[in-house]
Amino acid sequence: MEYITLTKLQARKIILNAVGLAHKAQFGTGIEAVYRVIDHLGFVQLDTNYVVERAHHHVMAARIPDYQTEWLANLCEDGRVYEYFTSDAGYLPMNDFRFSLSVKRAFETQSKPLSKPEVNLMKEILDRVEREGALMVGDFENDRVEASSGWWDWRPAKVALERLYLNGDLMISRTKAFHKVYDLPLNLVPQETDLTTPEPEEYARFIIRSTLAALGIASVKEMAWRSRRVKGNLVKQELEKMAQAAEVKVVTVEGLKGPLYMLPNQEINIELSDDVFILSPFDILNVFRHRLKDFFNFDYQIECFVPEPKRQYGYFSLPVLAGDRFIARMDAKADRKQKVLIVHNIHFEPVDLEQITIEKFILTLKAFVLFNQCQDIVFKRSNNEIYLEAIRKSF
Repeated sequence: MEYITLTKLQARKIILNAVGLAHKAQFGTGIEAVYRVIDHLGFVQLDTNYVVERAHHHVMAARIPDYQTEWLANLCEDGRVYEYFTSDAGYLPMNDFRFSLSVKRAFETQSKPLSKPEVNLMKEILDRVEREGALMVGDFENDRVEASSGWWDWRPAKVALERLYLNGDLMISRTKAFHKVYDLPLNLVPQETDLTTPEPEEYARFIIRSTLAALGIASVKEMAWRSRRVKGNLVKQELEKMAQAAEVKVVTVEGLKGPLYMLPNQEINIELSDDVFILSPFDILNVFRHRLKDFFNFDYQIECFVPEPKRQYGYFSLPVLAGDRFIARMDAKADRKQKVLIVHNIHFEPVDLEQITIEKFILTLKAFVLFNQCQDIVFKRSNNEIYLEAIRKSF
């Protein structure tokens, strides 16, 4: 085994460099930068919340200064990127398509057994897509027997479409309004794509390498999250073998419980730019709350899932990163009709901010306003009126 000991500062820099936040435009600019982000991270989480621009676009805009929201759709249409539900719903590089087959097989074999009517409905739907081409749920008659009991109470046709999608019999693309369109894989997957299902050992090693490449430093917990759809996977066993063979390094970070791991070629001495980033709650840096606490001393929770009386910072609070520290969280909403970004709350963390950091935050805020198709910004409140007033003066 190969061991290495790091300070928390070194670990933070490695993590930020891995996720593409060491400096602005770390992956370059243009549509190729979008592909490079997805190819490197292996997975960019998709979310439908539209309080501000959707999470997958937000992730890109934070890293690519000239990002255009249509670029993701263009990459999907070109067959370089596809959407699927691995650990969560997200965009993945087509180069890794064969590894989604393990997840699809797991959905098919591990889901609850289907009734005969469900099997028949799925066959009917698949037959229609084969004959008519890509279809949306609205193309199927309302086959609900009882009134809907809630948001996730889908009617039978929707359930069948989603089951076919998860099993891999269908894939999805999106309309401009972000509605799902169901189609056959042969219409969306390029002919040259490798379609061989990986062996369990190969799948496990893929998860290990891709997680470490995307996160820089990771524990089994993060790897287990990425592979959680495939029950009984071999990640722990293969990780032990890779550690024994020095194919991964065992990492000790001061003050943190281990074991942690990183790739053997991981750069250690990384310089950060001190740029300011407004991040999505679903950014890869933020989805593991325990990592934010452990490495950044940042206790964060997305509060749209918290009952309103218990919210501390706001419905959709966005983490604000400067260099290697989180300096604020900003609860914002885009009023697209009025073209105004409403900032309900900027809560600054207990850190002293230099003038240059405030100035960089202002520049990032201005770019964020435009990214959200707004022309103006309104600030409602803050826990630090001095910082807020400095920001207000620049708008």
